[in-house]
Amino acid sequence: MSAEKREFSLEPENTERLANLAGPFDAHLRQIELKLGVEIANRGNLFRVTGPDKAVAATEKLLRALYEEAGEETFDSQAIHLRLNSANIEHVAESGYQPQEVNIKVKRGTVRGRGPNQAKYLHAIATHDINFGIGPAGTGKTFLAVASAVEALNESRVQRLVLVRPAVEAGEKLGFLPGDLSQKVDPYLRPLYDALYEMFGVEKVVKLLEKNVIEIAPLAYMRGRTLNDAFVILDEAQNTTIEQMKMFLTRIGYGSTAVVTGDLTQIDLPRNVKSGLKDALEVLRDVDGISFTFFTARDVVRHPLVAKIVRAYDARDGKDAETGAA
Repeated sequence: MSAEKREFSLEPENTERLANLAGPFDAHLRQIELKLGVEIANRGNLFRVTGPDKAVAATEKLLRALYEEAGEETFDSQAIHLRLNSANIEHVAESGYQPQEVNIKVKRGTVRGRGPNQAKYLHAIATHDINFGIGPAGTGKTFLAVASAVEALNESRVQRLVLVRPAVEAGEKLGFLPGDLSQKVDPYLRPLYDALYEMFGVEKVVKLLEKNVIEIAPLAYMRGRTLNDAFVILDEAQNTTIEQMKMFLTRIGYGSTAVVTGDLTQIDLPRNVKSGLKDALEVLRDVDGISFTFFTARDVVRHPLVAKIVRAYDARDGKDAETGAA
């Protein structure tokens, strides 16, 4: 599909206002690009926007409005985020249009999606406040969420990372584990720790934990909180109850991003308890501003045998990897 190109100038020309609008290293323009699915290029006050016609029109209108305000207010990423929300602008993607690839720079190098589903997932996290990643083990849904969280922290788009997981494992109860709260929940959060260690290194993770920049938050202890300027990851969400999932989703505050990951074929709840993840899929599937990315065995990026194992169990159980339905 051909993309529309539109060129325009922002008047009057003023280098300080342009710098404020673009942000450090054009970070604000990148934020708008990801939200609207367009490409923005500029030389001074001359701008060129490329993308679907509706998105191009919305981008020009937004840039003109922001430029007017740039002389009175200093923008940061949160201010741009709030302007995008207040303008009621959602990501515009027309049939056949491929959104930009999202590349995440972390200590280990650059993380990018392997295959279309992972690329879609990363783009969704960059452009939505609440995101669901649903699929079997080994598809990268937790690893990519942590990578996105680390990038957001490194770029000061959030002030802290909050790692959340329900403590439901093979009938073992949280209270029976020795140690303080952190030590009790550590075994349940080990996959998140492993990803953090790979992104930051062990020493930096330990320091960030000590400073409470990275916070361990058992799901049971989230009630009553409001999380502003945070990147929140709820892992193993298939083991939440309906009440827990609703409670978690309503904790999200301004400037925050939430990623919920889970595998509906591996629910450890009692048989008579419905999974909060499955319920959220049914209730929130059509809510604007919430993204759902579904992974299958084709997206597994571990040992090739893992994909075959996932397919074999799904075939045996007669389950759909996306919905968990028989």
